[in-house]
Amino acid sequence: MAGLGEGEVRVVETLRVKIGEGKNFGASTGPVGTRDTFCTVSLDQEEVVRTKTVERTQSAFFGEEFQFEVPRPFRVLSFYVYEKDLLKRDSCLGKACIRKEELHRYHGKDHWFSLTHVDQDSEVQGQVHVEVRLTEIMEDAGKTVFKVSARVLECSGLAIINGCCDPYANVTFCTPNRTENKKTKVRKKTTDPHFDETFYFELNRPSPSPDNRFSIVDEDIDKTELRVSLWHSSNYYKFADVFLGEVKIPLSTLDMTRPQKLHKAWYLLQPRDSTRPSKPCQGSLRLNINYTEDHIFPSHYYDSLCNLLLKSPDVDPLSSSAVNIYGEVMKDKLEEAARPLVRLFLHHGSLLPLISALADREVAKMTDPNTLFRGNSLLTKCVDEVMKLTGMHYLHVTIKKHIDDICEDHKPCEIDATRVKEGENLQINLENLRVYVERMFKSITESARLCPTIMSEVFFTLKESAIRHFPDVNDVRYTAVSGFVFLRLFAPAILGPRLFQLREEHPDPTTARTLTLISKTIQSLGNLANSSSVSPGLKEAYMSNIYDCFAKKEYSDAVKTFLDVISSTGRPHSRSIDTPVVLKESLMIKRAQGRTRFGLKNFKRRWFCLTNKDLTYAKSKGEPPLCKIPVEDILAVEGLQEESFKMKNMFQVVQPQRALYIQANNCVEAKEWIDILNKVSQCNKKRLKTYHPAAYVNCHWLCCKEGNENATGCTPVTGGVPADIKLDIDSDREMERIHSFFLTHRDRLEKLEDMCGEEAVYSGTPSTPRTTTYVIEDPKTCFETLRCIMDCIIKLEQEHIEYYKALAKSTKYGSEQKPIGGDGVKPNELEDSMEGEEGGSNM
Repeated sequence: MAGLGEGEVRVVETLRVKIGEGKNFGASTGPVGTRDTFCTVSLDQEEVVRTKTVERTQSAFFGEEFQFEVPRPFRVLSFYVYEKDLLKRDSCLGKACIRKEELHRYHGKDHWFSLTHVDQDSEVQGQVHVEVRLTEIMEDAGKTVFKVSARVLECSGLAIINGCCDPYANVTFCTPNRTENKKTKVRKKTTDPHFDETFYFELNRPSPSPDNRFSIVDEDIDKTELRVSLWHSSNYYKFADVFLGEVKIPLSTLDMTRPQKLHKAWYLLQPRDSTRPSKPCQGSLRLNINYTEDHIFPSHYYDSLCNLLLKSPDVDPLSSSAVNIYGEVMKDKLEEAARPLVRLFLHHGSLLPLISALADREVAKMTDPNTLFRGNSLLTKCVDEVMKLTGMHYLHVTIKKHIDDICEDHKPCEIDATRVKEGENLQINLENLRVYVERMFKSITESARLCPTIMSEVFFTLKESAIRHFPDVNDVRYTAVSGFVFLRLFAPAILGPRLFQLREEHPDPTTARTLTLISKTIQSLGNLANSSSVSPGLKEAYMSNIYDCFAKKEYSDAVKTFLDVISSTGRPHSRSIDTPVVLKESLMIKRAQGRTRFGLKNFKRRWFCLTNKDLTYAKSKGEPPLCKIPVEDILAVEGLQEESFKMKNMFQVVQPQRALYIQANNCVEAKEWIDILNKVSQCNKKRLKTYHPAAYVNCHWLCCKEGNENATGCTPVTGGVPADIKLDIDSDREMERIHSFFLTHRDRLEKLEDMCGEEAVYSGTPSTPRTTTYVIEDPKTCFETLRCIMDCIIKLEQEHIEYYKALAKSTKYGSEQKPIGGDGVKPNELEDSMEGEEGGSNM
């Protein structure tokens, strides 16, 4: 591992949380007795996402999943449950907290977490940098006095209170006989304040010991401690200051036997002991948490394993290939396995050979063409991932408008006679549903020319494979494709529009029922190509009426034409999407751009909307835009240093004449906006190579102090300028994920090795019963591939171990990277954080 520095290794943390349900929240104090509840997810005290509000229940089903990259260090992952009262105010019912180091215990499985009471004294985050020493001071009268000096240098990552943070530190010297308090000045609008203030606390009548060391005779050192607490200063007299956290430093843990011995360390802020009795809290949450922390090495560390995977399509038999073995060891997590695999092959331009090889193998095992590609396999999950990667714009253009209309119209569409509400007419409901399905169906079948090229090439590959194996089945050319585009793309998107970014909020129960009926009908229409009957073996009889409305040849022919077009390649007409597609929108704060020389540069809330054409902002959603920035005018998108305006989560959109400064609502949202803005502008020919990480304020750049507003940037941009989708994929990150999966399931690789050895020795008659259904066609070549995989992952893991050792050795306990706290003070490590200084100046 020699030569691999810390800067060469990238750390990427990812969280995927599924908030299932909550139960036993108890009755509300209101007149109804039930509660309107929602759940939030927070990194420490910063909320990053929240669920929809579930109304009128004591046991809410949320059923939502969130996935995001973690953009900053954190200590605790927290889930808060809130209730909306009659005045629509939010009151916290309780929380469930998991420390970062304990997340692995709950990885990938459902767990019930009991809610605990939320106490302001326990809501802390951040760390403080403190310096403590015993100082010998000679007074004017010649008397020597010994004092403990406490220097508060700085803090980082403090909590934001009501949108801001005005912190100060309170330093308390506590002995059995007395308590003395001192505090720093207030630092305005910052979560990373720099104090650098020193306070002195006198020790009573020190006397020299016989061995010329100093002992404190009147103070019980074992019971003496320094407390440094952080507070947010309230700007209003009637509101008390807010506690942000504290640290306790017992003097007994420090080597105070010699004057001028310096202890300087970072401490994690801790909750304080509450004198108030804890309130009972009821209820629990069912959560599924997936947390990954990948340490990504430079590309050449992955070359051997990468090459082994990339040559898989050419391996004969395919069962002996690295990809097929990868699918076997990850058979219970195929969706998770497909994501890095597809991205890796897409990056290297080898996706279609992979799809073709997997399809040929899967089709060869099929006997019924009507069930082709309907199960969950590595192939189907790979195709699903391709559609997720490339088909989101296509979905927005094709069906978003109709989804919006359905959610806003609120027309009754229930056709199950047992569920029709009083006052509704079954025939009118049927007609409403028919109109919605007709519009949706027409939009889908007329959208073939917009289908992304990559998707069409994959569909063409699947169709060709099916035709080769079932040449006498006429409809197999359609079933091979319809199961993906209708069953796995359009139908799920209609059923759950929020999961596909088609809506910001989940639909209400009535609208959700309408979308369910439409989704079922569209799915059935997608199967018309291979059936003369619309609803064979119908399980839900009430659906027969709506199916009968579309049991006509014109609909079947439209589906066939659509499937033929999207599974063809080399078409002369363009596939580009000219219609603006909404990619992301939200309410954020922006600083006025100063488009006139003397224009105001204040901060205002604006509704931002990004499409594939431009970035706009308006006073509120739905109003005409106040400003429009074409995508081709975006030259760079980068974070903005907090010192620029004393505001967190800010980023800048650099244009030819000026930069637009924007504050997101939290760190996750800021990263999502930076990522997607970079993605849509990545091919701009005039993109910058350098930028200013701080703002231009008071006639100079705060970062480099350059006075010219048009001066070239002083810092390289954080990302390159990818030319196409292949370069937009981080292949090293995908290889690290695949390596991690192989390593996690190393025991399965070893079992496959044993099976191959038995197959080779006993000629297909293993001596012990098999524990897997994996078919080994060629034991020798399969064993060779397994050995190569094992060699690659063992070598790579050894590199990781050496890196972790070097990192641990270079990271001192008590440093900003490894602050003291949480796991208790370790005397031997704390001794390492003490810096000896001989002598020192007398005061």
